[in-house]
Amino acid sequence: MATKDDEAFLAPDMNAFGRQFRDYDAESERQKSVQEFYRLQHINQTVDFVTKMRAEYGKLDKKVMSIWECCELLNEVVDESDPDLDEPQIQHLLQSAEAIRKDYPNEDWLHLTALIHDLGKVITLPQFGGLPQWAVVGDTFPVGCAFDESNVHHMYFMKNQDFHNKAYNTKNGIYSQGCGLNNVMMSWGHDDYMYLVAKENGSTLPSAGQFIIRYHSFYPLHTAGEYTHLMNEEDTENLKWLHVFNKYELYSKSKVHIDVEKVKPYYMSLIKKYFPENLRW
Repeated sequence: MATKDDEAFLAPDMNAFGRQFRDYDAESERQKSVQEFYRLQHINQTVDFVTKMRAEYGKLDKKVMSIWECCELLNEVVDESDPDLDEPQIQHLLQSAEAIRKDYPNEDWLHLTALIHDLGKVITLPQFGGLPQWAVVGDTFPVGCAFDESNVHHMYFMKNQDFHNKAYNTKNGIYSQGCGLNNVMMSWGHDDYMYLVAKENGSTLPSAGQFIIRYHSFYPLHTAGEYTHLMNEEDTENLKWLHVFNKYELYSKSKVHIDVEKVKPYYMSLIKKYFPENLRW
């Protein structure tokens, strides 16, 4: 895998609120709302719930629109689980994409992946079912096996009905070692939804791009290094690109605004290259 010098992109030390990134313990009103978010998420994300959501949203019958239309629609979304971000989503997407584009100019699929990785958050809007935030955003984790202690606010899992289910609460649970993440059910949210949209609409994004879309919120894996026993060889290769992406996805959440109209033609050309004009959502 071709990588660039780590010094090419200098990550800021503080988020938009002047605090450390992903600091879930700092005392603030926003932190309290984030903690309440994870309480609800950890209690409600069960095998039954995920199965139901994948069946419902897998129909892709909510809307027909282009990728760029969805980018614009995303401006209506605020992510309550994120302690670092308080600005329109389109700015975060473009900040990530432009930072990667600068350091990896030849990996156009990665630029586009950065632009679209959060588009699944539209499922919190009324026309997409108006799902509660805990079913849309936040860190993701496998269901159907034990909830690893690396999950943020792990204590709230004790009230999840799967926590005490003997079929689900062992290390492998309903899975087998090395089965591949593609065979593992993840907690439901914008990651899995956007992956389904891309896959079922015939996107030609490479495997690594689709992996990034599906697992970019899987912090227990890509940051804590847990759940690797479920991965196969392809996952291992794709994880290398997710580690590259994550540095830009997290730390480009800055107050530097991108001129949308200036960069739009470039991203429109990438959308045309890797996606059909209109998609089922």
